[in-house]
Amino acid sequence: MTDAATPTSRGSDPDVDALDPDDGYEDDLDLVDDDPDLLQPAPLVWRRRTAIEMAISGVIGLYTSFVLSIEAIALAKDPESTFGCDLNSVISCAEVASRWQAQLFGWPNAFLGIAAEAVVITVAVAMIGGVTFPRWFMLAAETIYTAGLIFALWLFYEAWAVIGALCPWCLLITLTTTVVWAGLTRICIRDGHLFPGPRGAPLRRFVASGNDWFVTIAFLVVIAILVVAKYGSSLLS
Repeated sequence: MTDAATPTSRGSDPDVDALDPDDGYEDDLDLVDDDPDLLQPAPLVWRRRTAIEMAISGVIGLYTSFVLSIEAIALAKDPESTFGCDLNSVISCAEVASRWQAQLFGWPNAFLGIAAEAVVITVAVAMIGGVTFPRWFMLAAETIYTAGLIFALWLFYEAWAVIGALCPWCLLITLTTTVVWAGLTRICIRDGHLFPGPRGAPLRRFVASGNDWFVTIAFLVVIAILVVAKYGSSLLS
């Protein structure tokens, strides 16, 4: 006979209690019963590994933003300036930097990158050290960085489809922004900040198993395919 004072696996969690199996959440409840850790924050080792990935990407992004800032200042002083990454009509930093899209808010976009990457590195280092941020902070960071990713992808589209030239440093920013966003989103999902409760268990299991990396890699491969499909041999000519 079960001791009435001993909670069952479902009755021990208020989020689980809030779900009625008759509402169609039987599968979610079964997932939680099979792996109750899905309702708990990610292990420190897992979060630390993801934070290291974010920190490395942030450092690369910060360096890239500094390079783009220096080039923007040089171009402002001399519009005829050329840079080491001006390889041909397609691969040309100066061509991209001279367009209005490179200064959307009245100053070089790279300045925003410096500020954003500095914050990313700070947050990532704190998480590596074991700091756990509250849900409101993580959701705010997720919202702001999602906007940053959309901005980076818009800049890529403008260079790819409108300007007709690509900046290697800008492409690197697109890469690092995607990786940082993926890492931040991974933590927000795994810790239950996004899609909390048993209903988010399938997605948390997907992330905990590392399958989200395939989505991230596939996304970056699509970008590479778009570049090669449009410009082909012109990239090296």
